[in-house]
Amino acid sequence: MAAPAQIIAALLQPVFAELAEGADPMLRPSSRSGFDFQVNGSIALAKKLGRRPDEVATLVSSGVALKEVCESIEVTPQGFVNLRLDDAFLAACVSELAGDSRLGVEIAATPLTVVVDYSAPNVAKEMHAGHLRTTVIGDSLCRLLEHFGHRVIRENHVGDWGTQFGMLIEYLLDVGETEGAHELSVGDLDGFYRQARAAFDASPEVQERARRRVVALQSGDAETLRLWGVLVEESVGYFEEVYAKLGIGLTRDDIVGESFYNPMLGDVVAELDAKGLLVESDGAKCVFVDGWTTREGDPLPLIVQKSDGGYGYATTDLATLWDRFGRIGADLAVYVVGAPQAQHLAMCFAVAAKAGWLPSPEQAVHVAFGSVLGADRKMFKSRAGATFKLVDLLDEAVQRAGEAVSARSLELNDSERASVARMVGIGAVKYADLSTDRLRDYVFDLDRMVSFDGNTGPYLQYARVRCLSIFRKAGLDPADYLGGGVPIQVGHPAERDLAVALTGFPAAASAALESWSPHKLCAYIYELAGFYTTFFENCPVLKAPNEESKNSRLALCALSATVIGQGLSLLGIESPERM
Repeated sequence: MAAPAQIIAALLQPVFAELAEGADPMLRPSSRSGFDFQVNGSIALAKKLGRRPDEVATLVSSGVALKEVCESIEVTPQGFVNLRLDDAFLAACVSELAGDSRLGVEIAATPLTVVVDYSAPNVAKEMHAGHLRTTVIGDSLCRLLEHFGHRVIRENHVGDWGTQFGMLIEYLLDVGETEGAHELSVGDLDGFYRQARAAFDASPEVQERARRRVVALQSGDAETLRLWGVLVEESVGYFEEVYAKLGIGLTRDDIVGESFYNPMLGDVVAELDAKGLLVESDGAKCVFVDGWTTREGDPLPLIVQKSDGGYGYATTDLATLWDRFGRIGADLAVYVVGAPQAQHLAMCFAVAAKAGWLPSPEQAVHVAFGSVLGADRKMFKSRAGATFKLVDLLDEAVQRAGEAVSARSLELNDSERASVARMVGIGAVKYADLSTDRLRDYVFDLDRMVSFDGNTGPYLQYARVRCLSIFRKAGLDPADYLGGGVPIQVGHPAERDLAVALTGFPAAASAALESWSPHKLCAYIYELAGFYTTFFENCPVLKAPNEESKNSRLALCALSATVIGQGLSLLGIESPERM
């Protein structure tokens, strides 16, 4: 049995389609007390048909077998149709959900090969708060895609090529290879880069050496490539430590840096030229795509080869599309990149589509996101003006979480407290980011993040622990109440509300993936936790009025813990069993 929303939508869809092609029932949770769902599509359909909304709503509601699953159907004068599920039907749906290891989430009918481009730190530069959003959003989207059965290829487009490496290699030689490598390995990437830049800016002789070193690097000089490899290897090792601390699944095997695409750039330009897409403008080779203009209204070019013969970011980004849809055979490429890159990426997608590398620009998706701000609502920086190291922020979050956990977890030993503090601290940072609409900026506030009150990661982790604690108290195993073997009752209003909320998990997961918006899943889990709290406070479980009610409520507790845990897992957040 599918979720109630899926069943009702399936009943309504043919009726709407018969009245007008492409008409959508627009089934939503009801905001009206006493009802579970609301059909909003009658209003738009009435405009299309030139009829009154309430007339169309009545026609729609009477023309389907809703009475088989709903005990109450209300048509409002405005044209909304409010539905209240039949209790027996609802109880059967929840019982089946408890017996489904996938919690009602169906595998995609046509699984896709999806390349997800995210994180993208730069070699010899620190991962800072700005990398947090791309990394945790990208990780959550990968988890969601895989959960729906898609084949996911993670690609970490590390900045490991460019003219700056002449400067960095020369500085590495000046301080000594061993000393420089140690400086990078302990995580002082910013310090290494700043000192290299200072040495470069202060000395014309160093500048000339750096320029010669760039030529040697680009021409494939073996010793220069070896030194470049030292910089890359030490930086990647540090990135892996940050990913491990953050609980992100990226490894060195997922790194496909700029250097990987460098040998392809000439071929990319040649193919664009062969297809007649290149236009010379001020000595540079460009592609002009309809729809983009300068502020003056002139056509805006995408420069693929500079007048001096060099290549820029656009050429590399075109090469990634050329490779991902060619060699890899991707059906979809997802770029989790900051909002300021929207125009650049849109132009690259359009050029790639024009070149025939992807059938349509929509096969490449830009998942844009806003910025992380400080308390002053400006870009998040330290008082000295430097960007905060991501690893330092994570360490402080774990420390703050440890203090909060210690104050309320007297029964845990030191090792258990440390483990829970790590889950709570890292989960708090991730949840604060993911629960924000990705297009919005948000303020990085650790005090709020690690709080156990409000819409926070710790609150949801604790909600799951509360679901499980009742089983520990009674010496029971929650797994015994899953599997669909325990009949679920929905007699009390709080039981009923919780049951309806639990059946909404598949729709919430689908909505998060379809819109590339993890915050929709966060909102669902938070709402579910609220319904569980109301249920817990109003419906005695171990002291239920009879054995059937007790078992039913234990099943609801076990299912709530499972759904909250699965939802947090799809966000990349671990859940402690005790707290």
